[in-house]
Amino acid sequence: MLSEDKPLLVKRYASRRLYNTETSDYVTLEDIAGFIQEGREVQIIDLKSGDDLTRQYLLQIIADHESRGDNVLPVNVLMDLVRSYTTNATSVVPEFLAMSFDMMRAGNTDFLQNMGEMKPIAQVPGLDAMTTQKEAFFKAMSHGFAGQSPAPEKLETKKCSPHNNDDLSEIKSQLVALQEKLNQLEQ
Repeated sequence: MLSEDKPLLVKRYASRRLYNTETSDYVTLEDIAGFIQEGREVQIIDLKSGDDLTRQYLLQIIADHESRGDNVLPVNVLMDLVRSYTTNATSVVPEFLAMSFDMMRAGNTDFLQNMGEMKPIAQVPGLDAMTTQKEAFFKAMSHGFAGQSPAPEKLETKKCSPHNNDDLSEIKSQLVALQEKLNQLEQ
């Protein structure tokens, strides 16, 4: 019986072959990609050393897909990722990516449903949060790429600042104005 609550444990043998511990057979990278696409969590462990190799193999799966022309990541995104490894933005990027994918998973059904019904963009759930998150990410990244790291006390002051509510209100009003323009174009 398969337990989908815990990660599928895959062991890598010295021969570099991958062994599925649940089904007691060897698997390929494509098989692992298939498990993940089905929503399964996977953990890959080196049998001899006990090292967790999951990250290494997930990156290999992505590289294989990208090299075959299954391009999901635009070149500018790949370059930004490389830059993030060489700047102090590395602390922002993982958190931003994780939050973005969490939001995408949580809102994917609602978003696709709204797009199918052609709801006005201002009514799409989570749009405000995504816009705010995107702006915060770009501000943080621009500081990191320029080699400037704002002092932590300045960041804290900004987080507590009442101006954040003003910024959010301004973004909302801009979205409403954009929606009105879109509505006028449709008529």
